[in-house]
Amino acid sequence: MLKNINDQHSWKESLAAAKHRQVFNMLLLGFSAGLPILLIFSSLSLWLGEAGIEKSAVTYFSWAALGYSFKFVWAPLVDCLPIPFLTSALGLRRSWLVVSQLGVMAAITIMACANPAMEDQLIYMAMGAVLLGFSSATQDITIDAYRIEAANADLQGMMTASYVAGYRIGMIVAGAGALYLASYLGTSIENYQYSAWKLTYHAMSLFMLVGIAITLLMKEPIHREKNHQFSAREYLRLVVVFVLALAAFVCCFWWTKSWLQDVKSFFDHAHWANFILEVMRLLIAASFAFFVAKMAVKINMVDRQLVETSYVSPIKNFFENYGVKTAWLLLALIGLFRISDIVLGVISNLFYQDMGFSKTEIADAVKVFGLIMTICGAFLGGILAMRIGVMRILFVSAFMVVVTNLLFITLVYSGHNLSMLYMVVAADNLVAGIASSAFIAFLSSLVDVRFTAMQYAIFSSLMTLIPKLLAGYSGSIVDSLGYTPFFIIASCMGLPVLILVHLANKSLKTQATN
Repeated sequence: MLKNINDQHSWKESLAAAKHRQVFNMLLLGFSAGLPILLIFSSLSLWLGEAGIEKSAVTYFSWAALGYSFKFVWAPLVDCLPIPFLTSALGLRRSWLVVSQLGVMAAITIMACANPAMEDQLIYMAMGAVLLGFSSATQDITIDAYRIEAANADLQGMMTASYVAGYRIGMIVAGAGALYLASYLGTSIENYQYSAWKLTYHAMSLFMLVGIAITLLMKEPIHREKNHQFSAREYLRLVVVFVLALAAFVCCFWWTKSWLQDVKSFFDHAHWANFILEVMRLLIAASFAFFVAKMAVKINMVDRQLVETSYVSPIKNFFENYGVKTAWLLLALIGLFRISDIVLGVISNLFYQDMGFSKTEIADAVKVFGLIMTICGAFLGGILAMRIGVMRILFVSAFMVVVTNLLFITLVYSGHNLSMLYMVVAADNLVAGIASSAFIAFLSSLVDVRFTAMQYAIFSSLMTLIPKLLAGYSGSIVDSLGYTPFFIIASCMGLPVLILVHLANKSLKTQATN
C-alpha cells in the first residue's frame, strides 16, 4: 500500500536525511545510471548530425532506448534469477548490477568502433545503441530495487534526490564531457572526424568503473521478503522462453517493415503515416511475441506457477492494493507525467544547433550549467517532498514544466543569445530536477516490497513508453510545422497531467480514510 505520500517532516529532519550512508551510495549508483542515457540521445544525436545523418533518422535512434520502456518484461528475471558464481559471492542485487554495468561498457565500446558516416557500419551503431539501452535498463531495474529495499519509506525522498543528482552528474560527463572531448580532438559540424568521437566513446565506457566500484563496496540489502521456491533449471527455462519471445518480437518487427510501407499510400500526411505504421509494427510484433510465450507455457516449456509468480502476481497485487479504479488512474498518471519534457528533450540539442550555438556553448550552458541546476532542483525536490508531501510538490512541478517548455519559444525569436539561453536552461532544468525527485519518490511509494523489481519496472517502463514513441517523431514534427508550434504542442501535452495528479491525490486520500 501507499507509504507516507502526504507525510510532512520538519526542516531539520528533512536536511538530516542527506547524511545517511545509503544516500551517498545512491549518488554513485545514480552516476552509473545517468552516464549511458545521453550516449543514446543527445550526444549521439550530435555525432550523427556531424556525420551527415538526416534529422528524422537521428531522432529514430531514440527508439534504441525503448528497452527502458519494456524492461518490465525481463524484470522478474532480475528479481529472482541467480547468476552462477556471482550471486553466491555478491548477492542477487549486486551480481545483477555488475553484469549490467559490464554490458553497458561493452555496448559503448561497440558504438565507438562504428563510423555512422559509412552506411555499412550504421547497423553496428544501431546494434550497439540497442544493447546499451538493454544493459542500461537492466542496471536501472536493479538500482531501483536496491534503493527501495535498502532504506525505509521516510528516507526514500532523499535517496531519490541523491540518485537524481548522481544521475545528472553522469549526464554532465556523458553530455558536456563528451562534447568538450570531441571538440578538443578536432571534430565539428564543418570538419567531421570519426576518430575524435571514437576516442570520446571509449573514454565514456571507462567511467562505468565508478558504478562497478561502488557495487563491489556496498552491502546487499538484507530485509528482502522473497520466497524463491523454484530450481535454477526452472529459472533457466524461463530465460529460454524470454529469449524466444524476444527473437519473435525482433523477427516480426523486421519482417513487417517492408509490407507495412505499402499501407502508407492510403494516408495523406506522410509524417503521421510513419507514426501510425511504427505503432502498428510495435503492436503486431508485441502480439506475436506474446503468442510465442503463451504457446511455450502451454506446451510446458516453463512452469506455469513460475510464470504466475513472476509476472501475474505483481500486477494482481497492485490492483488489489489500490482497487481497479484508482490503479488505472495511477497508471494513466505514470504513463503521461513525463510526456512533455521527453518529447521536447529529444530535439533540444538540434534546436540549439539550429539557433547557431556551437558545441562548446551548448556544453557550457546545457550540459554543465543546466545539469548543475537540475542537481539543485533534485535536492530541493527531495527536501520539499519530505517537508510538504509528495503529491503537493508533484502538482506544482507538473505545472511548472508546462510553463518552462513555453520559454523555449523566446529562443526561437532571440536566436543566438547566450543570456536568453542560460535563462531558459536554468528554469527548465531546475524544474526538471524538482519534478524528477518528486515523481521517483511517488513511484517508490507505490511499490510492494514483495515485488520490488517487477512493479517498479512496470511503472518506470510505462513512464517512458508513450513519450518515447512520440519523441521519435519530434524531428518530423519540427520539419513539418517549425519550432514554435512544436514547443506549444509539447507544452500542451503536460496539461492533462495536472488533472491526473489532482484526481490521483483525491482518490488516494479517500482510500487512506477508509
